[in-house]
This record gives sequence, C-alpha cells and structure tokens, in this order.
Amino acid sequence: MKLQVVGYKALIQKFNIETIAHWHYSSISIENHTHKLVENSDHIHEIYPKKYAIEDETIEHLEFALKYDGVNLGLLTLIFQKMDKQQFINHINAKPTGKYIRRLWYFYEFLMDEKLPINDIKQGNYVDLLEDEKYYVLENPTSIKRQRIRDNLLGTKEFCPIARKTDTIKKYEALNLAEKSKKILTKYPNEVLKRALSYLYTKETKSSFEIEKVKPSSSRVEKFVSLLKEAHKDDFCTKEKLIGLQNRIVDSRFADDNYRTTQNYVGESISYGEEKIHYISPKPEDLNDLMKGLITSHQKMSNSTKLSVIHASIIAYGFVYLHPFEDGNGRIHRFLLHNILAREAFTPKEMIFPISAVMLKNPNLYDDSLETFSKPLLSLIDYELNDEGNMKVLNDTSLFYRTMDMTKQVESLYEFILKTIDEELIQELDFISLYDASKKAIQEIVDMPNRQVDLFIRFILQNDGQLSENKRKKYFDFLTEEEIKEMEKTISHLKS
Repeated sequence: MKLQVVGYKALIQKFNIETIAHWHYSSISIENHTHKLVENSDHIHEIYPKKYAIEDETIEHLEFALKYDGVNLGLLTLIFQKMDKQQFINHINAKPTGKYIRRLWYFYEFLMDEKLPINDIKQGNYVDLLEDEKYYVLENPTSIKRQRIRDNLLGTKEFCPIARKTDTIKKYEALNLAEKSKKILTKYPNEVLKRALSYLYTKETKSSFEIEKVKPSSSRVEKFVSLLKEAHKDDFCTKEKLIGLQNRIVDSRFADDNYRTTQNYVGESISYGEEKIHYISPKPEDLNDLMKGLITSHQKMSNSTKLSVIHASIIAYGFVYLHPFEDGNGRIHRFLLHNILAREAFTPKEMIFPISAVMLKNPNLYDDSLETFSKPLLSLIDYELNDEGNMKVLNDTSLFYRTMDMTKQVESLYEFILKTIDEELIQELDFISLYDASKKAIQEIVDMPNRQVDLFIRFILQNDGQLSENKRKKYFDFLTEEEIKEMEKTISHLKS
C-alpha cells in the first residue's frame, strides 16, 4: 500500500525534528479508499482514504495535524521554530477566519512569545482553542479578541500540560468514584471509621517512605502523619508552602530555603564509576519559570469538581518531574495528590485514600506512570557526568517539561484510586468490623482484658489461625484446650 505521510509525521521528517513520540500519526492511502488504525505501544498510526490527500506544504500539514493528530504543544513549538515564518503569515492573511488557522495563529504567538504582523480579526464567532469533547479544559476560558479564540488551556506558556479525554478515562469517570467512596463509608459505624482513619494515615505515611526504600524513624512517621491530617485544610501548592513542606518531611540537614540550584537526576550505581540514569530533571536555571507555571496552572484548575483527578494528576506528577528540591520530591508529589483531592472534595471529608499503599503493592504500574514521560525524555537530553556524580545538561530541554501530555498519568491515578477504594479502603474497614466482632465473641467465651484479647488475636493471625504451643505456655496457660479452640474459630474469618 502506497502511503503519503501527513500531519506531524511529515513535518518531523521534513525538519528532522527529535521529539517525544506523539500519540497519533497519520498517513493517506494513495491507491484506495481504506481507513485503517494500526496501534503500537506508544502511538496510533491512522491511515486515511485518498480523498483526504493534501498538498505537501508545511501549512497544509499543520492544519491536518491539528484536525486529526491532535494538539502537541511541544511539537508545534519545534515546527514553528523551523518553518518559513513569512509563508505562515501569508497563509493566515489569505484566510484568517478558518478555525484551524486561527488556532495555529494563536498557538504560534502563545508558544513563541511573538506577535506576528497580522491585523486582528474584527468579526466572526469565537472558537475554543481546545475542543472540549477531546481535551480537558478550563470551565471559564479567556476570550482573546485578536484571533477570536477562547483560550481554555490548563496552563500558561511557562507550564502548559495537555490531558486528552480517552476512552479509558471516560470509563473511570462513569464509575463516579467520589460518590462511590462516600456511599461505602455510610455502611460502617463512626467508631469503625475513626479507627480506620487513624490506621490509614500511618499506612499511607509508611508506604510513601517505603516506595523510596526509606525506613523512617517513629518521629518522622508522626511528622508526616500530622502533615497528612492537614491536607484538607490548606492549599500547599505555593512556593512558600512547598518549601515549608520540604522542610517538614526531610532531615533538617537537607532542608532547602529555595528551589535547587544544582542539576539533579535519578540514577543508580551499577558498577564502580558507572551510573545508570533513569531520569534527568530540568536545568536549575529553568526551574523558577517552570514552577511558576505549575503553580499558576494549579490555581487555574482549582475549585473545579469536573477536573479533580485531572488536576491532582497534572500538579502532583508535574511537580515530581520538575524535581524542584534536592530531597523529598517523591513524598511531596504523593502528598499533593491527597492535598488536591481533599481540597476539591473528591476524597470523603476527613478520610484519606491510602494511594501510596496501592502504588507500593503495584510497583510496575507506578513505575509505568512515571516512565511514560521520563523514558522517552532521556534520549533527547545531552549531558556530561563527572567522576563525582555531578551532571551538566548540555542542550536546551525546558520545552519538554513545559508541554507535557499527561493523559497517561491521569489514567494511572484513576486506576490507583479505584484500587484504593475497592481494595485498601474496603478491606481495612471490613477487617476492623470483623476484628471487633471477633473480640466480642472471644470475651463471651472468656472475659479477658482488652490487651490480652488483642494479643491473642495477633498471635493467631501470625500463626495461620492457631495459637502456638510456646505462646500458649508463655501467655495463655490459664486457658483450657476447649476455650482456645472456640476462640480460634471466632478469628478464622480474619485470616485473609
């Protein structure tokens, strides 16, 4: 089958652009009328029938890309930098009112920070910059008179993420997970909820540390638990609050008073003098603008219940990709998930979702959610690493961090939340309810003090449903064989 490569793919080839793979590429069949989708691991190749054929001109490919391949702000920027600007201006002047050309015109001035010598449009309907049936957008866009465009982007030129409305996300949205979690909680008495909450705070804290293979002291655990209890009370996504967060969760010797001023990266030593690099953070000189953009994006998305999970995904993952501190970035990233979901009332009031526990149990899923961006980025960064482990990034990389497509991260967070509700939350609440029933049943057999009942249950659970002979002799020699057997039966439903 003879194909004409069109859209982004054609322009990537024409201008020899190196970039992170776009999710959708297009070709046109020269010979027949077939329409075909070919799905690969990192993108979809769509083949259109020959009636879609276009002239092999940059502007024609740009319009085709915007219409069929979707919006990729980073790729558009790289194309704008290499194309013939005067031809672009001439094309806009020739037909300035077309909705795709208006969008391209606005994207050029937005991304390149340059006003083109073109007169403002004086009449005509306003069009949305992003189509809300395809993308997550702001509910209250900014009307731009010049191109008669409604700018509904989720960010600014300093940090402007994209999140697409995929079938996967739509399925999660249809589950109405916020309402589902609230209904689940109504099935349990307040006492059970209070006890579960206390445990979940600790579980979430330990899991967040364990993800980073850190074993915290009891005092550090308590500090992080206290922090989680404040997640619903305040907006922590400001520069001052983020620095304060970092100071509270790291060893005081590694507390920062500003964003980092050195290049950092995530890697591991695989042999003497050899380092395997997993992720490279933005250059320190790019951080202030990137973080300013992330915080502004956060403010734009705040107070929109329709964007709760999208909002949390973009800001929390965006934060960890920017890696603004020397230490504590991962824990702050996971804390921000709680902070935003709680502030947007997605999480039930005064309840916490142990998302880190799910991430810890599903490390491949969590790694994949991070590596969707970090892996392809590595091949685009030129760097030097000296014998002391100090890195220097040699090329301009800020564009890649400013224009991330974070659709996969949104899908991943939805999956973590669903697993949290269906597994961690329900299992914990059920365990506490059954535990209480077991305690009551044991005390009806033998009226022991609470402390001894708890100890008995712990020993039974540790020994696959039976009290060991050593534990019996040491702690429960006053019980008869018949009493022990009866008490073991009351705990059998807790073993799972």
